[in-house]
Amino acid sequence: MSTLRIGTRGSQLALWQARAVAARVEQAGGPACELVAIKTSGDRLSEASLSDSGGKRLFVKEIEDALLGRVVDLAVHSAKDLPADLPDGLAVAGTLPREDPRDALVLPATTGPVAGLDEALAALGDEPRLGTSSARRVAQLRRLLPRARFEAIRGNLDTRLRKLDEGQTDALVLAAAGLRRLGFTDRISAVLPIASCVPAPGQGIVAVEIRADDDATRRAVARIDDRTASAALAAERALVAALGGGCQLPLGALALARDGDAGPATLDLHAIVVSLDGARAIRAHEAGPFDAPEALGRSVAEKLAAGGAAAVLDAVRRAQGGPRP
Repeated sequence: MSTLRIGTRGSQLALWQARAVAARVEQAGGPACELVAIKTSGDRLSEASLSDSGGKRLFVKEIEDALLGRVVDLAVHSAKDLPADLPDGLAVAGTLPREDPRDALVLPATTGPVAGLDEALAALGDEPRLGTSSARRVAQLRRLLPRARFEAIRGNLDTRLRKLDEGQTDALVLAAAGLRRLGFTDRISAVLPIASCVPAPGQGIVAVEIRADDDATRRAVARIDDRTASAALAAERALVAALGGGCQLPLGALALARDGDAGPATLDLHAIVVSLDGARAIRAHEAGPFDAPEALGRSVAEKLAAGGAAAVLDAVRRAQGGPRP
């Protein structure tokens, strides 16, 4: 194998992620890497609602097709964009170390620095217009800001920040990881604590997808795999799969590793399912062995389901016009 062809979206963040994977593979003694930018349906439908136009698969389908068709050798994704069920013949082979998984509140540049979440919320007032396209964020933030108005906002990071600074919305809610990776840490007005807004499964993780039978590429990716991020992602994805998956669900999950004497020993998995109106929230938390993340994910999913999460998610799927699992 002389060159690894890496399939990626063409956005700033996607290219940053693909270049980071390429650099690590080459530094680890693997093959030279070539980036292949692929325009996805999600890029072409940049102003459409995700739940109305097909959900997460929009951001990966064309790249996965190229992977299955051997146009590329591996694909690099934001892990939160990967649906719970991968196409037959594909597998997640590794991850990069996780960046800050939390959501961030971003105020207009003219607001200036604020001292934490309370001051940021005070600057917003009682009825702020919040820009986000995420059903998960809207459902949870309705509980924190019951009089807020939520406006779908899409596009690359520069576009969203420009719309904010032009006054099209009063604040944005974005993944802190993307802001940090692209050098916009100074635009983070406050991070949202997990108690207020549990992140999306996989948020902050860069995932590498390969053909399941491609042993040579699997070996190259294994050299750069971050064990902690991969275990967390496995637990979070197992939870989503056990609850039936779906495109735009008000479901948050975050697995945090706890170290023992010889490295990571346990995973703490926090999860929440919230009704779209924010009126009902079902939470679950459990710790489990670091080397059994899928079992932990399934166990926490069972707790959520027992608390009524399945009925909430079925109602969301019906509202979105999608099938029940």
